[in-house]
Amino acid sequence: MKLNAKIPPGPLKDKWDHYCANTRLVSPKNKQKYRVLVVGSGLAGASAAASLAELGFAVSCFCLQDSPRRAHSIAAQGGINAAKNYCNDGDNVYRLFYDTIKGGDFRSREANVYRLAQLSLPIIDHCVAQGIPFARDYGGMLDNRSFGGALVSRTFYARGQTGQQLLLGAYGALSRQIGQGRVDMYTNCEMQDLIVVDGQARGIVVRNLLTGDVDAHTGHAVVLATGGYAPVFYLSTNGLGCNVTASYRAYQRGADFANPCFTQIHPTCIPVSGEGQSKLTLMSESLRNDGRVWVPKEKGVTRQPGSIPQGERDYYLERRYPRYGNLAPRDIASRAAKQVCDEGRGVGDSGRGVYLDFADAIASFGRKTISSRYGNLFEMYERITGEDPYHTPMRIYPAAHYTMGGLWVDYELMSTVPGLFVLGEANFSDHGANRLGASALMQALSDGYFVLPATIGNYLTDLPADDNVQDAPQVKQTRQDVCERLQWISQVGGKRSPTWFHKKLGEIMWNFCGMSRQEKGLKQALSDLSALQEEFWKDVYVPHETGFNPTLDKACRVADFLQFAQIICLDALHREESCGAHFRSEFQTEQGEAARQDAAFSHVALWRFQQDQTAKRYTEELVFEEAQPTERSYK
Repeated sequence: MKLNAKIPPGPLKDKWDHYCANTRLVSPKNKQKYRVLVVGSGLAGASAAASLAELGFAVSCFCLQDSPRRAHSIAAQGGINAAKNYCNDGDNVYRLFYDTIKGGDFRSREANVYRLAQLSLPIIDHCVAQGIPFARDYGGMLDNRSFGGALVSRTFYARGQTGQQLLLGAYGALSRQIGQGRVDMYTNCEMQDLIVVDGQARGIVVRNLLTGDVDAHTGHAVVLATGGYAPVFYLSTNGLGCNVTASYRAYQRGADFANPCFTQIHPTCIPVSGEGQSKLTLMSESLRNDGRVWVPKEKGVTRQPGSIPQGERDYYLERRYPRYGNLAPRDIASRAAKQVCDEGRGVGDSGRGVYLDFADAIASFGRKTISSRYGNLFEMYERITGEDPYHTPMRIYPAAHYTMGGLWVDYELMSTVPGLFVLGEANFSDHGANRLGASALMQALSDGYFVLPATIGNYLTDLPADDNVQDAPQVKQTRQDVCERLQWISQVGGKRSPTWFHKKLGEIMWNFCGMSRQEKGLKQALSDLSALQEEFWKDVYVPHETGFNPTLDKACRVADFLQFAQIICLDALHREESCGAHFRSEFQTEQGEAARQDAAFSHVALWRFQQDQTAKRYTEELVFEEAQPTERSYK
């Protein structure tokens, strides 16, 4: 299969300008005749819906929650990257581009990443104009801090609630368009399927989560901004409503899924506390600016951390990666934490934890300064654990967090289904095999505020504005397919809850496709997943309520996770190398680092749905003009 990534010609630094100067435009009078359906109202969805409506397009926006303000984007605490060089420490667009390419272990598309680095500059200006309360230094200038995988300070932040503040800015812009009648907002609606008419994405089928009503909505293009699929591991830092259903439905309708096995484990999360836990809590990576990570040098040490002298502590990140220290990238820091815990040097009752210690920072800068930087994070930690991090080191351990894989998109952010655009974490395009911290917010806002508004017109100009497909047979058929699927799952009549199956799924995925993978384990996972899926369709219990039915909602999501998990494991099994967060234990250096196999795997892996329910693998070769792949070292 021949893929067209639509990468503009010319030097890397000129590609986006060249594209914008030559793309086709929709006239102002005609824009109001085109309706765009935006699924998701987090940072990517809200910014896209607001921007498209501001341009004059008619927009319908669909929200899983009761308000866009509840989108999972609020959970991004630490900051947003931008190559402003306000600290005068040598930062520039190229350095942000290279850090991102290297951080992703040379498994992302150069053109998309360079554009992201370029657009980081106007993103900050745009957000400041919205009134986002970014932290400022003593002189009143915007402040910056460092994040993993970078030697410069380029992360803008609003204490420990950056995602929430940025989302409020996007929500304000969206609300303005709703008030002016340019955006029709649908809350408590979950996408159930994609409507494809004559090979083009022309609508969606949604279920109202309060009433149970199933409705079809049509338009001229569909935008998916539905986030990632980390809850496939059950325990993750994601909200309980996060799921893969919208992306998986698009995949079943012809949208290729790219690099599904590239799933990120975040090193800075509060450890699991009990079997009844339903999610994990993220402690921002920004904490590693001032916190030092350590474990006892000897195995089995159970003394309180304050009674362990410096000579008996192993600051293992500083020892192994002296250049980056505690700000080593997430995948590397996560594996290092797992390794010391596997050696029996972990802390806490479970032995699955390491210390994040702020004693030195408090001694150097004072409690007031540390509180001004991380106060709300410290408060959150104390409320959850009952321990005061000003006096006792935090205990942290890696957890499933972000997904670099997603639906394949070209340079215009369009999938392999014409008319279906995919933004933010739902697409694969910018982060390769590992995402650097503070880049998720950057990508979401870049895609929504700047990229999609510039690219969607190139597609719409070929589509007649009066082409109404509301009465097309595919619309009725897709809605009928959804109703039959909902009825089918409601009539299984089993005894086990969807959550029981979700937990079993999470155990399989974490044990065999988590921080470390190997051929034998992945084959075992595929066998176990197939058996679990068969059991699900025999023994899942869903009450027969026709309206509000959260058990039905959960069962549908788990059913999709069970199918999609098999694609993740297939992708991990076929990628016979280690790169970024994908660590195959058979492929590692003598020092235990990831060993890429560039000759065989310098490509994007795409999976295409087949009518017999199997998946076929294709590839998009990666071409590097500026950032030649080298050994990824942070030592």
